[in-house]
Amino acid sequence: MVTIILVVHIVITIALVVLVLIQQGKGADIGAAFGSGASQTVFGSRGSASFLTRTTAGLAAGFFITSLSLAYISGNRTDAKSVTDITAPAKVSDLPSLPSGMAPIAPPESVPAPPAAPSDVPAVPGP
Repeated sequence: MVTIILVVHIVITIALVVLVLIQQGKGADIGAAFGSGASQTVFGSRGSASFLTRTTAGLAAGFFITSLSLAYISGNRTDAKSVTDITAPAKVSDLPSLPSGMAPIAPPESVPAPPAAPSDVPAVPGP
């Protein structure tokens, strides 16, 4: 359910951004009144403004509804744990058993250090 609401929320968000960006500012109304080409649009001289305004208002309402529902759903989850509430096992014996055929990893103190690699740099004589 959360995934469906989240996908709808993202689609509404993208559509809302696109609609806000394609709307003309209020300063374009004077130019449209004197016939600067706005009357030859698909929606007429004022039709696009009311259509885009209504669509933007509807998408904004949908954005608020999906935002509030996602917040409500995430606030009422009981199975989610905080990362700070999870504790690490104290001993190796507390770890779950390994599947058959797998060997445990040796603790770091029992692993010998690798031998030093030969160097191409000559040794510096002491004082």
